[in-house]
Amino acid sequence: MFVLPIFLLAAGVARAQDAPAPDKPEERPTGLPSKVTWKFNFDAGWGGFGFANSLYQDPKEGVRQDYGDRWMEGFLKPALTATYTLPSSSEFYGKLSGTGERTYATPPPLVGRDESSFLPEDLYIGWRSGKALEGLGENALDFTVGRAPFTLGHGFLLWDGAAEGGSRGGYWSNARKAFAFAAIGRFKPGHHTVESFFLKKDDLPEHETDTQLWGANYEYRIGETTTLGATYMKWWSTTIPQRDQLNVYNARAYTAPIPAVKSLSFEAEYAAERNHDTLHADAWTAQGAYELSEVGWKPKLTYRYAFFEGDKPETTRNEAFDPLYLGFYDWGSWWQGEIAGEYFLSNSNLISHQVRVHVAPNDSVGGGLILYKFLLDQPASYAPGVTDRNVALEADTYVDWKINRNFTASFIVAFADPETAVQQASGRTKNFKYGMVFLAYSY
Repeated sequence: MFVLPIFLLAAGVARAQDAPAPDKPEERPTGLPSKVTWKFNFDAGWGGFGFANSLYQDPKEGVRQDYGDRWMEGFLKPALTATYTLPSSSEFYGKLSGTGERTYATPPPLVGRDESSFLPEDLYIGWRSGKALEGLGENALDFTVGRAPFTLGHGFLLWDGAAEGGSRGGYWSNARKAFAFAAIGRFKPGHHTVESFFLKKDDLPEHETDTQLWGANYEYRIGETTTLGATYMKWWSTTIPQRDQLNVYNARAYTAPIPAVKSLSFEAEYAAERNHDTLHADAWTAQGAYELSEVGWKPKLTYRYAFFEGDKPETTRNEAFDPLYLGFYDWGSWWQGEIAGEYFLSNSNLISHQVRVHVAPNDSVGGGLILYKFLLDQPASYAPGVTDRNVALEADTYVDWKINRNFTASFIVAFADPETAVQQASGRTKNFKYGMVFLAYSY
């Protein structure tokens, strides 16, 4: 019990006598080439999910039976990035990562069986120009090839390059993003961005679609608050006829147009899918948001309208919009509704009204309420015997808590009321109730 005080006293005497400074910490070489800059990342997540009334049965009011579904998911994602800088300041770079996912605790049929997998995720190399091209700006040229992610705008059409659930596990976690193959070229002179890309989806083994696409994208940035974009894509598939030889046209605008009122913002996006009589569909969305940034908790109010065309039974051609590879960048986008959009509705034959209120009490906690009204564009295409357009009302409450620089916890409670169209299609009258807890780690 006297060892520690004696040790501290001795240390104090040594300092008083100006003893030599201790040696530098021992270097611990990695064994990797020293001329390359290395970066290690590690992401992980775990979640618990549950329905008080299952989506996969047919519960009705007054029926006393437990239709609950509960399950868990988790993932691990280690990654290593390398950068080699040339004398010209241009850089070669690459990334290697793997993703392990597991779904367990008896998930419902739509989510998949108790499954786990560990597969390559990112595996690509690239080159960027750095400051080598004077007058064009830093990294004006950038080329990437391999297993890599690619996003278009805010994920309305193109964001997620890998399928999950099923034999891979991780239905909701969605830790995989990289396409099975991607070749991406970027040219960014000043406020302009020009991209060309070729992508092949990383499908589930049990649901291989052999889908690939080529695209060209242009974006123009006006100041710090406005981006205008236009994209053309050509799709091919040997198993999905409507995607084989499909042409997709996309235009979008994200803007806060009043410099004195940057808290007022707007978004608009339009997509047209054209493949002769195989597919002729349209979709569009418009959104306005206003944040009271000078008020405590910084409340932000958003309204969004979204339209995805449905197939008209009276015509011979198909008008049902193909959702393609939409993605998640914020709650409600573009999986619309934690119940409806995640589990029983897709962005096809759908009209949605979304009202969202978001608050941020401090830098660590944010949360809000999202309300949805879902309607059908073409009721007769939803299911036999459906004549009503009203599908569901949904309310989602969410909280994101940044515990520290590495850990974030998210909590969701959701409620959905099936309306006449669902009742006509399945006889269901009982409400959906859903809860989720998700803990994420990032290093």
